[in-house]
Amino acid sequence: MRVLALLDGTQADPDSPLIRVDDLGLMRGDGVFETILVVDGKPRELGPHLDRLARSAAMLDLPDPDRAGFERAVDVVLGNWTGGREIALKLVMTRGVEGGDGTPTAFALGMDISPKVLTQRAEGLAAVTLDRGIEPGLMERAPWLLLSAKSLSYAVNMAALREAERRGASEVVFTTSSGSVLEGPTSTVVVARGRTLTTPPSELGILPGTTQAALFRAASRAGWQVEVAPIEVDELYVADAVVLASSVRKLTRVHTLDGKSLPDSTAVHAELAGLYESEY
Repeated sequence: MRVLALLDGTQADPDSPLIRVDDLGLMRGDGVFETILVVDGKPRELGPHLDRLARSAAMLDLPDPDRAGFERAVDVVLGNWTGGREIALKLVMTRGVEGGDGTPTAFALGMDISPKVLTQRAEGLAAVTLDRGIEPGLMERAPWLLLSAKSLSYAVNMAALREAERRGASEVVFTTSSGSVLEGPTSTVVVARGRTLTTPPSELGILPGTTQAALFRAASRAGWQVEVAPIEVDELYVADAVVLASSVRKLTRVHTLDGKSLPDSTAVHAELAGLYESEY
C-alpha cells in the first residue's frame, strides 16, 4: 500500500505522474529526504527528522523546507493509511525543475515496510566492511562533499549494498581507509561493550542518527554509559554486540562480519531493543 500527499494538504495518486522528467531530483539527485517510522499512527522522532531535513537542505543551499507543509502532508498520509500498523514514511524535497523558478518539488509518501527488513530485525544479518575513502577532517576541509547530508544522491550507497550481496552479505559497514568505523549506507553503527554503547562521531562525515539518539536516551536512563567516540574495525569482531540503527529497521544486530561469526549478541540486542521501544 502507498499513500502520497503534497505539502498543500492534498492527497495525490501514487500511480499517476507527479515528477517532471527535468526535475533536478531525478536528473541529478539534487535534493534531500528523510525516512520516518510510523507505528500505530504515531511518527517516531518527527521533530528531529524535520530538523535534519532542514539541516541537509541548508548544506545543499536549498530553500528552507516548509515545515508546516510537511506536517500537513504527514497528517494526510496518516489519516488515509489503511494498511499495516507500521509505515515507512518518506519526506522528499528536490530543487525543482531545471530552469524553473526555484520552487522545490516536495511530498510525503507512506509505504509498507518490506518483508526483508522485518526478517532482518528478527534474525539479524551478515555485513561486510567496505572502504568509503573518507578520512578524519575531510568533512571540515571539503564541505561541498556533503558527507553528513541526507541527500538523494544514494548511488554510492546502493552500489555498496550490491557489493555486499556479491560477497554473500546483505549490509555494509563503511570504514575510513585507516580502519575507523563510519556508518552503514542507511544506518548508524552502535557497538556494545560491557555496559557501554559507542557510536562514531559525526565529525567523520556521519549522518547524525535519530534512532541512535533515541536508544542512547533510553539506555542512559537505564544505567548504561553512552559515548560518541572513534571505533576501530578490529573492535567490532570482539564486541558484545554490533547493531545497525535506522528508523525503519529499528535496531538490527550484525551476527556475521566479513564472513566471521561475531559473539552471540542475542541477549544484548533484546535488551537494547526493549530500551529503544520504551521511548515510545
